[in-house]
Amino acid sequence: MPTILLVDNDPLQASSRKSILERKFRDVLRVGDAAEALCLVEQPQFAGCLGLVISGLHMPGISGPAFVAELHERMPALPVLVLGSGAERAGDYSGGWVRFLSRPCAGDEMLAAADELLSQHA
Repeated sequence: MPTILLVDNDPLQASSRKSILERKFRDVLRVGDAAEALCLVEQPQFAGCLGLVISGLHMPGISGPAFVAELHERMPALPVLVLGSGAERAGDYSGGWVRFLSRPCAGDEMLAAADELLSQHA
């Protein structure tokens, strides 16, 4: 089973999302920011197991669209599920492997989207 990388700087939300994801997926790793996620992607052993990035990214330093673009520059076929805030729009993200869900989204909706992206990527 591929690894899911959850990028979220809010510890409470991240813990909740990680628990929801672990109901269906065995290997879920959470990091607190985009820099940490990009460092992991640079590690060949980790990148080889990575199947999906879920980003609740709304933090200073890098915007969600810039983070996704940087990920896709390094791993073009990597699917990314963006849990967007009210200020973000699906049109802010480009690429065939990006799916956008507006927050708040139900846990089941996030699980279904993650499962779909992983299935398409396999």
